[in-house]
Amino acid sequence: MGSKKQVYRRNGVREYIVWQSYENQLAWFQLVEGDYQLLIPDERGIIRSEVFPGLWLAVNSLLAKDMVPVLEVLQVGVQSSEHQAFVQQLTAQKQ
Repeated sequence: MGSKKQVYRRNGVREYIVWQSYENQLAWFQLVEGDYQLLIPDERGIIRSEVFPGLWLAVNSLLAKDMVPVLEVLQVGVQSSEHQAFVQQLTAQKQ
């Protein structure tokens, strides 16, 4: 979270995730106006990527090693209209 953060900023990495396994913590950062800000899970404990629409992570479930809700939330995100629009945009860029 020190030198890598500087490298990420220099290279314009817009989001990154740090999973501190020993502390059982997860931090998801987003680059805003040249500085990384911590994204906070919503009331359901879900963080939604701004860079990859549809990438949703149930943080509390992941940290509790309860993978069923993690996969369910991810699936809902991937089926969302935002994700479908994102996929269409990427597909159009390839052509």
